[in-house]
Amino acid sequence: MSRVDSSQNPGAIHDQYPPESQIEDFDLEGDRLREECGVFGIFGHPDAAAITALGLHALQHRGQEAAGIVAFDGKRFNSERRMGLVGDHFSSRATIDRLPGSAAIGHVRYSTTGETILRNVQPLFAELDSGGFAVAHNGNLTNGLSLRRELVRQGAIYQSTSDTEVILHLVARSRKGRILDRFIEALRQLEGAYSLVAVTNKKLIGVRDPLGIRPLVLGELDGHYILASETCALDIIGATFVRDVENGEVVVISEKTAENPAGIESHKPFPPVPARPCIFEYIYFARPDSIVHGRHVYDVRKRMGAQLAEESGVEADVVVPVPDSGVPAAIGYASASGIPFELGIIRNHYVGRTFIQPTQSIRELGVRLKHSANRSVVKDKRIILIDDSIVRGTTSVKIVQMMRDAGAKEVHFRISSPPITHPDYYGIDTPRKEKLLAATHNLEEMRAYIGCDSLAFLSVDGIYKAMGEDGRNPLRPQFTDHCFTGDYPTHLTDLTEQDGRKQLSLLAETG
Repeated sequence: MSRVDSSQNPGAIHDQYPPESQIEDFDLEGDRLREECGVFGIFGHPDAAAITALGLHALQHRGQEAAGIVAFDGKRFNSERRMGLVGDHFSSRATIDRLPGSAAIGHVRYSTTGETILRNVQPLFAELDSGGFAVAHNGNLTNGLSLRRELVRQGAIYQSTSDTEVILHLVARSRKGRILDRFIEALRQLEGAYSLVAVTNKKLIGVRDPLGIRPLVLGELDGHYILASETCALDIIGATFVRDVENGEVVVISEKTAENPAGIESHKPFPPVPARPCIFEYIYFARPDSIVHGRHVYDVRKRMGAQLAEESGVEADVVVPVPDSGVPAAIGYASASGIPFELGIIRNHYVGRTFIQPTQSIRELGVRLKHSANRSVVKDKRIILIDDSIVRGTTSVKIVQMMRDAGAKEVHFRISSPPITHPDYYGIDTPRKEKLLAATHNLEEMRAYIGCDSLAFLSVDGIYKAMGEDGRNPLRPQFTDHCFTGDYPTHLTDLTEQDGRKQLSLLAETG
Protein backbone atom coordinates (compact mmCIF):
# COMPACT_ATOMS: atom_id res chain seq x y z
CA MET A 1 0.00 0.00 0.00
CA SER A 2 1.32 3.42 -0.97
CA ARG A 3 -0.09 5.94 1.48
CA VAL A 4 0.89 9.06 3.38
CA ASP A 5 -1.34 10.48 6.13
CA SER A 6 -0.91 13.92 7.72
CA SER A 7 -4.13 13.91 9.72
CA GLN A 8 -2.11 14.42 12.89
CA ASN A 9 -1.14 17.87 11.64
CA PRO A 10 -3.85 19.10 9.28
CA GLY A 11 -2.86 22.72 9.78
CA ALA A 12 0.40 22.02 7.95
CA ILE A 13 -1.44 21.41 4.70
CA HIS A 14 -1.88 25.05 3.73
CA ASP A 15 1.64 25.93 4.81
CA GLN A 16 2.95 23.34 2.35
CA TYR A 17 0.73 24.38 -0.53
CA PRO A 18 3.10 25.20 -3.40
CA PRO A 19 3.57 28.85 -4.34
CA GLU A 20 2.35 29.83 -7.80
CA SER A 21 5.90 30.04 -9.11
CA GLN A 22 6.34 26.31 -8.53
CA ILE A 23 3.36 25.31 -10.65
CA GLU A 24 5.22 25.20 -13.95
CA ASP A 25 3.64 25.08 -17.39
CA PHE A 26 0.13 25.29 -16.00
CA ASP A 27 -1.98 23.67 -18.68
CA LEU A 28 -5.01 21.67 -17.74
CA GLU A 29 -4.85 19.70 -20.97
CA GLY A 30 -1.16 18.95 -20.44
CA ASP A 31 -1.80 17.37 -17.05
CA ARG A 32 -3.66 14.38 -18.47
CA LEU A 33 -2.41 11.37 -20.33
CA ARG A 34 -3.29 11.48 -23.98
CA GLU A 35 -3.69 8.68 -26.48
CA GLU A 36 -2.31 9.23 -29.95
CA CYS A 37 -5.33 8.20 -32.02
CA GLY A 38 -8.09 5.82 -32.98
CA VAL A 39 -8.66 3.91 -36.23
CA PHE A 40 -11.65 2.47 -38.08
CA GLY A 41 -12.18 0.60 -41.35
CA ILE A 42 -15.00 -1.12 -43.23
CA PHE A 43 -15.08 -3.14 -46.45
CA GLY A 44 -17.86 -3.87 -48.94
CA HIS A 45 -20.59 -1.60 -47.54
CA PRO A 46 -22.29 0.92 -49.87
CA ASP A 47 -22.29 3.56 -47.09
CA ALA A 48 -18.69 2.97 -46.07
CA ALA A 49 -17.74 6.63 -45.49
CA ALA A 50 -20.87 7.44 -43.47
CA ILE A 51 -20.37 4.39 -41.27
CA THR A 52 -16.71 5.28 -40.82
CA ALA A 53 -17.70 8.78 -39.72
CA LEU A 54 -20.05 7.30 -37.10
CA GLY A 55 -17.32 4.95 -35.90
CA LEU A 56 -14.92 7.87 -35.56
CA HIS A 57 -17.53 9.73 -33.48
CA ALA A 58 -17.44 6.84 -31.01
CA LEU A 59 -13.62 6.96 -30.97
CA GLN A 60 -13.42 10.74 -30.53
CA HIS A 61 -12.06 10.34 -26.99
CA ARG A 62 -8.88 8.87 -28.48
CA GLY A 63 -8.02 12.04 -30.38
CA GLN A 64 -9.60 15.47 -30.71
CA GLU A 65 -7.12 17.43 -32.82
CA ALA A 66 -7.85 16.11 -36.31
CA ALA A 67 -9.84 13.53 -38.24
CA GLY A 68 -9.72 12.01 -41.69
CA ILE A 69 -11.37 9.45 -43.98
CA VAL A 70 -10.14 7.81 -47.19
CA ALA A 71 -12.67 5.88 -49.33
CA PHE A 72 -12.32 3.83 -52.51
CA ASP A 73 -15.14 3.79 -55.07
CA GLY A 74 -13.77 1.08 -57.36
CA LYS A 75 -11.88 3.51 -59.59
CA ARG A 76 -10.28 6.16 -57.42
CA PHE A 77 -9.45 6.98 -53.83
CA ASN A 78 -11.09 10.03 -52.26
CA SER A 79 -9.74 11.71 -49.14
CA GLU A 80 -11.09 14.23 -46.63
CA ARG A 81 -8.75 15.30 -43.83
CA ARG A 82 -9.63 18.09 -41.44
CA MET A 83 -8.42 19.77 -38.28
CA GLY A 84 -10.80 19.56 -35.33
CA LEU A 85 -13.53 17.19 -34.22
CA VAL A 86 -15.29 14.58 -36.32
CA GLY A 87 -18.66 16.28 -35.90
CA ASP A 88 -17.29 19.59 -37.11
CA HIS A 89 -16.55 18.23 -40.57
CA PHE A 90 -18.02 14.77 -41.20
CA SER A 91 -21.65 15.30 -40.23
CA SER A 92 -22.76 16.95 -43.47
CA ARG A 93 -24.19 15.07 -46.45
CA ALA A 94 -21.98 17.11 -48.78
CA THR A 95 -18.79 15.86 -47.13
CA ILE A 96 -19.90 12.22 -47.16
CA ASP A 97 -20.93 12.55 -50.82
CA ARG A 98 -17.32 13.48 -51.63
CA LEU A 99 -16.30 10.07 -50.24
CA PRO A 100 -18.13 7.51 -52.40
CA GLY A 101 -17.26 3.86 -52.32
CA SER A 102 -17.76 0.61 -50.44
CA ALA A 103 -14.38 0.56 -48.64
CA ALA A 104 -13.12 3.22 -46.25
CA ILE A 105 -10.73 3.79 -43.37
CA GLY A 106 -10.72 6.63 -40.85
CA HIS A 107 -8.58 8.14 -38.15
CA VAL A 108 -8.88 10.50 -35.18
CA ARG A 109 -5.63 12.08 -34.09
CA TYR A 110 -3.97 13.37 -31.01
CA SER A 111 -0.37 14.28 -31.82
CA THR A 112 2.28 13.44 -29.25
CA THR A 113 4.96 15.66 -30.75
CA GLY A 114 5.13 18.98 -32.52
CA GLU A 115 2.27 21.02 -33.89
CA THR A 116 -0.79 19.50 -35.46
CA ILE A 117 -0.80 20.46 -39.13
CA LEU A 118 -2.97 19.26 -41.98
CA ARG A 119 -0.19 17.38 -43.76
CA ASN A 120 0.15 15.14 -40.68
CA VAL A 121 -3.54 14.29 -40.51
CA GLN A 122 -4.30 10.66 -41.36
CA PRO A 123 -5.09 8.43 -43.16
CA LEU A 124 -2.01 8.96 -45.32
CA PHE A 125 -2.31 7.96 -48.97
CA ALA A 126 0.09 7.19 -51.80
CA GLU A 127 -0.18 5.96 -55.38
CA LEU A 128 2.09 2.93 -55.76
CA ASP A 129 2.95 1.01 -58.91
CA SER A 130 0.44 -1.62 -57.78
CA GLY A 131 -2.32 0.92 -57.09
CA GLY A 132 -3.46 3.20 -54.29
CA PHE A 133 -2.58 2.50 -50.68
CA ALA A 134 -3.88 4.37 -47.61
CA VAL A 135 -2.94 3.69 -43.98
CA ALA A 136 -4.01 4.91 -40.54
CA HIS A 137 -1.92 4.25 -37.44
CA ASN A 138 -2.47 4.15 -33.69
CA GLY A 139 0.74 4.03 -31.68
CA ASN A 140 4.35 5.09 -32.07
CA LEU A 141 7.24 3.63 -34.03
CA THR A 142 10.25 3.78 -31.76
CA ASN A 143 12.60 3.31 -34.70
CA GLY A 144 10.62 5.72 -36.88
CA LEU A 145 13.27 8.44 -36.83
CA SER A 146 16.15 6.12 -37.74
CA LEU A 147 14.09 4.54 -40.55
CA ARG A 148 13.15 7.97 -41.83
CA ARG A 149 16.74 9.16 -41.92
CA GLU A 150 17.83 6.07 -43.81
CA LEU A 151 15.00 6.42 -46.32
CA VAL A 152 15.81 10.10 -46.88
CA ARG A 153 19.45 9.18 -47.51
CA GLN A 154 18.20 6.77 -50.14
CA GLY A 155 16.24 9.52 -51.86
CA ALA A 156 12.78 9.33 -50.27
CA ILE A 157 10.80 12.57 -50.25
CA TYR A 158 8.49 13.08 -47.27
CA GLN A 159 5.28 15.10 -47.29
CA SER A 160 4.60 14.91 -43.53
CA THR A 161 6.48 14.68 -40.26
CA SER A 162 4.47 11.68 -39.08
CA ASP A 163 6.23 8.38 -38.42
CA THR A 164 3.31 6.73 -40.23
CA GLU A 165 4.69 7.93 -43.55
CA VAL A 166 7.64 5.60 -43.00
CA ILE A 167 5.24 2.73 -43.62
CA LEU A 168 4.21 4.12 -47.00
CA HIS A 169 7.83 4.44 -48.12
CA LEU A 170 8.74 0.94 -46.94
CA VAL A 171 5.79 -0.54 -48.83
CA ALA A 172 6.65 1.47 -51.95
CA ARG A 173 10.27 0.30 -51.93
CA SER A 174 9.50 -3.37 -51.44
CA ARG A 175 10.21 -5.55 -54.47
CA LYS A 176 7.63 -8.17 -53.51
CA GLY A 177 4.93 -8.87 -56.04
CA ARG A 178 1.70 -8.77 -54.00
CA ILE A 179 0.74 -5.68 -51.99
CA LEU A 180 0.13 -7.86 -48.93
CA ASP A 181 3.65 -9.27 -49.12
CA ARG A 182 5.04 -5.77 -49.52
CA PHE A 183 3.09 -4.60 -46.50
CA ILE A 184 4.30 -7.51 -44.37
CA GLU A 185 7.90 -6.89 -45.44
CA ALA A 186 7.47 -3.29 -44.27
CA LEU A 187 5.97 -4.41 -40.95
CA ARG A 188 8.97 -6.61 -40.22
CA GLN A 189 11.17 -3.50 -40.21
CA LEU A 190 9.06 -1.65 -37.64
CA GLU A 191 9.65 -1.47 -33.91
CA GLY A 192 7.33 -0.08 -31.29
CA ALA A 193 3.57 -0.13 -30.84
CA TYR A 194 1.05 -0.04 -33.64
CA SER A 195 -2.39 -1.04 -34.69
CA LEU A 196 -2.91 -0.24 -38.34
CA VAL A 197 -5.77 -0.22 -40.81
CA ALA A 198 -4.96 0.05 -44.51
CA VAL A 199 -7.05 -0.01 -47.65
CA THR A 200 -6.02 -0.91 -51.21
CA ASN A 201 -8.10 -1.16 -54.36
CA LYS A 202 -9.01 -4.74 -53.40
CA LYS A 203 -8.49 -5.22 -49.66
CA LEU A 204 -8.94 -3.87 -46.15
CA ILE A 205 -6.02 -4.83 -43.91
CA GLY A 206 -5.68 -4.67 -40.14
CA VAL A 207 -2.60 -5.47 -38.07
CA ARG A 208 -1.36 -5.31 -34.49
CA ASP A 209 2.25 -5.23 -33.38
CA PRO A 210 3.79 -8.48 -32.10
CA LEU A 211 3.11 -7.57 -28.45
CA GLY A 212 -0.40 -6.30 -29.12
CA ILE A 213 0.25 -3.09 -27.20
CA ARG A 214 -2.35 -1.03 -29.06
CA PRO A 215 -5.87 -2.48 -29.45
CA LEU A 216 -7.78 -3.50 -32.57
CA VAL A 217 -11.05 -5.44 -32.87
CA LEU A 218 -12.90 -7.17 -35.68
CA GLY A 219 -16.63 -6.67 -36.12
CA GLU A 220 -19.37 -7.45 -38.61
CA LEU A 221 -22.31 -5.42 -39.93
CA ASP A 222 -24.81 -7.02 -42.32
CA GLY A 223 -22.13 -9.42 -43.56
CA HIS A 224 -19.47 -6.72 -43.95
CA TYR A 225 -16.32 -6.78 -41.83
CA ILE A 226 -15.15 -3.86 -39.73
CA LEU A 227 -11.89 -3.03 -37.96
CA ALA A 228 -11.85 -0.56 -35.06
CA SER A 229 -9.76 0.49 -32.09
CA GLU A 230 -12.58 -0.26 -29.62
CA THR A 231 -15.86 -2.14 -29.42
CA CYS A 232 -17.74 1.10 -28.67
CA ALA A 233 -17.25 1.99 -32.36
CA LEU A 234 -19.08 -1.23 -33.27
CA ASP A 235 -21.92 -0.51 -30.86
CA ILE A 236 -22.69 2.91 -32.32
CA ILE A 237 -23.44 1.41 -35.75
CA GLY A 238 -25.14 -1.75 -34.50
CA ALA A 239 -22.31 -4.05 -35.56
CA THR A 240 -21.51 -7.38 -33.92
CA PHE A 241 -18.20 -7.95 -32.16
CA VAL A 242 -16.41 -10.92 -33.72
CA ARG A 243 -13.08 -11.04 -31.88
CA ASP A 244 -9.94 -9.16 -31.01
CA VAL A 245 -7.27 -9.04 -33.67
CA GLU A 246 -4.47 -11.02 -32.05
CA ASN A 247 -1.03 -9.68 -31.27
CA GLY A 248 1.19 -10.00 -34.33
CA GLU A 249 -1.77 -10.86 -36.56
CA VAL A 250 -2.47 -9.46 -40.02
CA VAL A 251 -6.16 -9.64 -40.99
CA VAL A 252 -7.00 -9.30 -44.69
CA ILE A 253 -10.58 -8.60 -45.77
CA SER A 254 -11.58 -8.84 -49.44
CA GLU A 255 -14.41 -9.85 -51.73
CA LYS A 256 -15.84 -13.29 -51.06
CA THR A 257 -14.77 -15.87 -53.64
CA ALA A 258 -14.95 -19.62 -54.11
CA GLU A 259 -11.40 -19.88 -52.80
CA ASN A 260 -12.16 -17.55 -49.87
CA PRO A 261 -15.90 -17.82 -49.15
CA ALA A 262 -15.62 -15.96 -45.85
CA GLY A 263 -13.84 -13.01 -47.43
CA ILE A 264 -11.29 -12.88 -44.63
CA GLU A 265 -7.81 -14.29 -44.09
CA SER A 266 -5.47 -14.34 -41.10
CA HIS A 267 -1.68 -14.22 -41.35
CA LYS A 268 0.90 -14.56 -38.57
CA PRO A 269 4.16 -13.20 -40.05
CA PHE A 270 5.98 -12.72 -36.73
CA PRO A 271 7.51 -15.23 -34.31
CA PRO A 272 4.91 -15.88 -31.62
CA VAL A 273 5.42 -14.07 -28.30
CA PRO A 274 3.08 -13.58 -25.33
CA ALA A 275 0.81 -10.57 -25.69
CA ARG A 276 1.43 -7.50 -23.52
CA PRO A 277 -1.46 -5.09 -24.17
CA CYS A 278 -1.28 -1.61 -22.70
CA ILE A 279 -2.73 -1.53 -19.19
CA PHE A 280 -3.69 2.13 -19.59
CA GLU A 281 -6.51 1.11 -21.92
CA TYR A 282 -8.27 -0.18 -18.80
CA ILE A 283 -7.22 2.67 -16.53
CA TYR A 284 -8.02 5.62 -18.74
CA PHE A 285 -7.95 5.44 -22.55
CA ALA A 286 -10.75 3.08 -23.52
CA ARG A 287 -14.32 4.24 -23.23
CA PRO A 288 -16.02 2.70 -20.16
CA ASP A 289 -18.55 0.88 -22.33
CA SER A 290 -15.87 -0.85 -24.41
CA ILE A 291 -14.73 -4.45 -24.00
CA VAL A 292 -10.95 -4.84 -24.25
CA HIS A 293 -9.54 -8.36 -24.56
CA GLY A 294 -12.65 -9.87 -23.01
CA ARG A 295 -12.77 -7.51 -20.04
CA HIS A 296 -15.50 -4.92 -19.60
CA VAL A 297 -13.63 -1.68 -19.01
CA TYR A 298 -16.29 -0.26 -16.68
CA ASP A 299 -16.22 -3.35 -14.48
CA VAL A 300 -12.41 -3.36 -14.36
CA ARG A 301 -12.35 0.27 -13.25
CA LYS A 302 -14.86 -0.45 -10.50
CA ARG A 303 -12.70 -3.33 -9.30
CA MET A 304 -9.69 -1.01 -9.27
CA GLY A 305 -11.63 1.27 -6.94
CA ALA A 306 -12.66 -1.62 -4.71
CA GLN A 307 -9.08 -2.85 -4.53
CA LEU A 308 -7.94 0.68 -3.70
CA ALA A 309 -10.40 0.79 -0.79
CA GLU A 310 -9.03 -2.50 0.48
CA GLU A 311 -5.44 -1.28 0.31
CA SER A 312 -5.84 2.29 1.57
CA GLY A 313 -9.09 2.72 3.45
CA VAL A 314 -9.59 5.83 5.57
CA GLU A 315 -12.47 7.14 7.69
CA ALA A 316 -14.51 9.65 5.75
CA ASP A 317 -18.04 10.88 5.10
CA VAL A 318 -18.26 10.80 1.32
CA VAL A 319 -16.49 9.44 -1.78
CA VAL A 320 -16.14 12.02 -4.57
CA PRO A 321 -14.86 11.23 -8.08
CA VAL A 322 -12.85 13.61 -10.24
CA PRO A 323 -15.10 13.53 -13.32
CA ASP A 324 -15.29 11.84 -15.62
CA SER A 325 -12.30 9.51 -15.42
CA GLY A 326 -12.57 8.83 -11.70
CA VAL A 327 -16.27 7.90 -11.63
CA PRO A 328 -16.18 4.08 -12.07
CA ALA A 329 -13.31 3.68 -9.58
CA ALA A 330 -15.15 5.90 -7.09
CA ILE A 331 -18.26 3.74 -7.42
CA GLY A 332 -16.15 0.67 -6.69
CA TYR A 333 -14.42 2.35 -3.76
CA ALA A 334 -17.73 3.47 -2.25
CA SER A 335 -19.27 0.03 -2.63
CA ALA A 336 -16.29 -1.73 -1.01
CA SER A 337 -15.90 0.79 1.82
CA GLY A 338 -19.55 1.43 2.59
CA ILE A 339 -18.96 5.19 2.34
CA PRO A 340 -21.60 7.05 0.29
CA PHE A 341 -20.77 8.03 -3.30
CA GLU A 342 -21.63 11.61 -4.22
CA LEU A 343 -20.96 13.95 -7.13
CA GLY A 344 -18.97 16.53 -5.20
CA ILE A 345 -17.50 17.94 -8.41
CA ILE A 346 -19.59 18.91 -11.41
CA ARG A 347 -17.95 18.92 -14.82
CA ASN A 348 -18.86 21.33 -17.60
CA HIS A 349 -18.94 19.15 -20.72
CA TYR A 350 -19.17 22.10 -23.08
CA VAL A 351 -15.72 23.55 -22.50
CA GLY A 352 -12.86 22.71 -24.83
CA ARG A 353 -9.21 23.58 -24.37
CA THR A 354 -8.68 26.44 -21.91
CA PHE A 355 -7.95 29.38 -24.16
CA ILE A 356 -8.09 32.61 -22.11
CA GLN A 357 -4.73 32.57 -20.30
CA PRO A 358 -3.01 35.94 -20.73
CA THR A 359 -2.02 36.29 -17.07
CA GLN A 360 -1.33 33.99 -14.13
CA SER A 361 -4.42 35.25 -12.32
CA ILE A 362 -6.63 34.35 -15.30
CA ARG A 363 -4.89 30.99 -15.70
CA GLU A 364 -5.87 30.25 -12.11
CA LEU A 365 -9.51 30.33 -13.18
CA GLY A 366 -8.95 27.75 -15.91
CA VAL A 367 -9.76 24.69 -13.81
CA ARG A 368 -13.10 26.21 -12.84
CA LEU A 369 -14.17 26.31 -16.47
CA LYS A 370 -14.23 22.52 -16.47
CA HIS A 371 -14.89 21.62 -12.84
CA SER A 372 -16.88 23.27 -10.07
CA ALA A 373 -17.48 22.15 -6.50
CA ASN A 374 -20.89 20.92 -5.41
CA ARG A 375 -20.81 22.73 -2.07
CA SER A 376 -23.81 20.99 -0.52
CA VAL A 377 -21.97 17.66 -0.84
CA VAL A 378 -18.51 18.88 0.20
CA LYS A 379 -19.03 21.43 2.98
CA ASP A 380 -17.96 20.25 6.46
CA LYS A 381 -17.32 16.73 5.13
CA ARG A 382 -14.31 14.45 5.23
CA ILE A 383 -14.03 13.51 1.56
CA ILE A 384 -12.19 10.80 -0.32
CA LEU A 385 -11.27 12.19 -3.73
CA ILE A 386 -10.83 9.53 -6.43
CA ASP A 387 -8.92 10.00 -9.69
CA ASP A 388 -7.42 7.54 -12.18
CA SER A 389 -3.86 8.91 -12.28
CA ILE A 390 -1.52 11.76 -11.43
CA VAL A 391 0.84 12.98 -14.16
CA ARG A 392 2.37 16.35 -13.32
CA GLY A 393 -0.02 17.05 -10.46
CA THR A 394 -0.90 20.61 -11.38
CA THR A 395 -4.60 19.88 -11.89
CA SER A 396 -4.66 17.79 -8.70
CA VAL A 397 -3.42 20.82 -6.78
CA LYS A 398 -6.30 22.89 -8.10
CA ILE A 399 -8.95 20.24 -7.50
CA VAL A 400 -7.89 19.70 -3.89
CA GLN A 401 -7.83 23.43 -3.23
CA MET A 402 -11.28 23.71 -4.81
CA MET A 403 -12.56 21.16 -2.29
CA ARG A 404 -11.06 23.12 0.57
CA ASP A 405 -12.52 26.38 -0.72
CA ALA A 406 -15.91 24.66 -0.80
CA GLY A 407 -15.60 23.84 2.90
CA ALA A 408 -14.25 20.28 2.96
CA LYS A 409 -13.03 19.38 6.44
CA GLU A 410 -10.52 16.81 5.17
CA VAL A 411 -9.43 15.80 1.65
CA HIS A 412 -8.01 12.30 1.25
CA PHE A 413 -6.74 11.72 -2.29
CA ARG A 414 -6.87 8.17 -3.71
CA ILE A 415 -5.52 7.19 -7.14
CA SER A 416 -6.80 4.02 -8.85
CA SER A 417 -3.45 3.27 -10.51
CA PRO A 418 0.18 3.14 -9.32
CA PRO A 419 2.46 6.21 -9.45
CA ILE A 420 3.60 7.12 -12.97
CA THR A 421 7.39 7.18 -12.69
CA HIS A 422 8.54 6.60 -16.28
CA PRO A 423 7.67 8.16 -19.66
CA ASP A 424 6.11 6.26 -22.52
CA TYR A 425 7.50 5.79 -26.04
CA TYR A 426 4.62 3.74 -27.47
CA GLY A 427 2.06 6.39 -28.36
CA ILE A 428 0.99 7.78 -24.97
CA ASP A 429 1.78 11.45 -24.56
CA THR A 430 3.65 11.61 -21.25
CA PRO A 431 5.92 14.44 -20.11
CA ARG A 432 9.66 14.04 -19.75
CA LYS A 433 10.62 12.11 -16.66
CA GLU A 434 11.58 15.24 -14.76
CA LYS A 435 8.04 16.55 -15.28
CA LEU A 436 6.37 13.44 -13.81
CA LEU A 437 5.50 14.23 -10.21
CA ALA A 438 6.01 10.66 -8.96
CA ALA A 439 9.45 10.48 -10.62
CA THR A 440 10.76 13.53 -8.77
CA HIS A 441 8.92 13.38 -5.42
CA ASN A 442 8.45 10.72 -2.78
CA LEU A 443 4.96 10.04 -1.48
CA GLU A 444 5.06 12.57 1.34
CA GLU A 445 6.46 15.23 -0.98
CA MET A 446 3.66 14.50 -3.46
CA ARG A 447 1.04 14.81 -0.72
CA ALA A 448 2.50 18.13 0.42
CA TYR A 449 2.65 19.45 -3.14
CA ILE A 450 -0.94 18.50 -3.89
CA GLY A 451 -2.15 19.77 -0.51
CA CYS A 452 -4.27 16.82 0.60
CA ASP A 453 -4.56 15.29 4.08
CA SER A 454 -3.50 11.86 2.85
CA LEU A 455 -2.46 10.35 -0.45
CA ALA A 456 -2.49 6.74 -1.64
CA PHE A 457 -2.07 4.92 -4.94
CA LEU A 458 -3.23 1.49 -6.01
CA SER A 459 -0.31 -0.95 -5.86
CA VAL A 460 1.08 -2.62 -8.97
CA ASP A 461 -0.11 -6.03 -7.78
CA GLY A 462 -3.43 -4.44 -6.87
CA ILE A 463 -4.06 -3.29 -10.41
CA TYR A 464 -3.29 -6.78 -11.70
CA LYS A 465 -5.73 -8.26 -9.17
CA ALA A 466 -8.39 -5.87 -10.44
CA MET A 467 -7.68 -7.27 -13.89
CA GLY A 468 -8.45 -10.77 -12.62
CA GLU A 469 -4.83 -11.87 -12.25
CA ASP A 470 -3.21 -13.21 -9.08
CA GLY A 471 -0.63 -10.46 -9.36
CA ARG A 472 2.08 -9.22 -11.69
CA ASN A 473 4.36 -11.90 -13.08
CA PRO A 474 7.80 -10.21 -12.99
CA LEU A 475 9.33 -12.80 -15.31
CA ARG A 476 6.59 -12.50 -17.92
CA PRO A 477 4.41 -9.43 -17.26
CA GLN A 478 0.88 -9.83 -18.53
CA PHE A 479 0.57 -6.19 -19.62
CA THR A 480 2.69 -3.30 -20.83
CA ASP A 481 3.09 -1.33 -17.60
CA HIS A 482 6.46 0.43 -17.93
CA CYS A 483 5.02 3.80 -16.84
CA PHE A 484 4.70 2.25 -13.36
CA THR A 485 7.53 -0.24 -13.31
CA GLY A 486 10.18 0.96 -15.76
CA ASP A 487 9.97 -2.48 -17.40
CA TYR A 488 9.99 -1.50 -21.08
CA PRO A 489 9.14 -4.36 -23.47
CA THR A 490 11.63 -5.73 -26.03
CA HIS A 491 14.31 -3.38 -27.33
CA LEU A 492 13.19 -0.46 -25.16
CA THR A 493 14.68 -2.12 -22.11
CA ASP A 494 18.01 -0.53 -23.01
CA LEU A 495 16.59 2.67 -24.44
CA THR A 496 17.83 5.72 -22.59
CA GLU A 497 15.61 8.67 -21.74
CA GLN A 498 17.54 10.82 -24.21
CA ASP A 499 17.17 8.25 -26.98
CA GLY A 500 13.45 7.95 -26.34
CA ARG A 501 12.86 11.67 -26.46
CA LYS A 502 14.83 11.89 -29.71
CA GLN A 503 12.56 9.31 -31.27
CA LEU A 504 9.54 11.36 -30.22
CA SER A 505 11.05 14.65 -31.47
CA LEU A 506 10.47 13.82 -35.11
CA LEU A 507 8.87 17.13 -35.95
CA ALA A 508 11.58 19.24 -34.35
CA GLU A 509 14.36 17.31 -36.08
CA THR A 510 12.82 17.01 -39.52
CA GLY A 511 10.26 19.79 -39.80
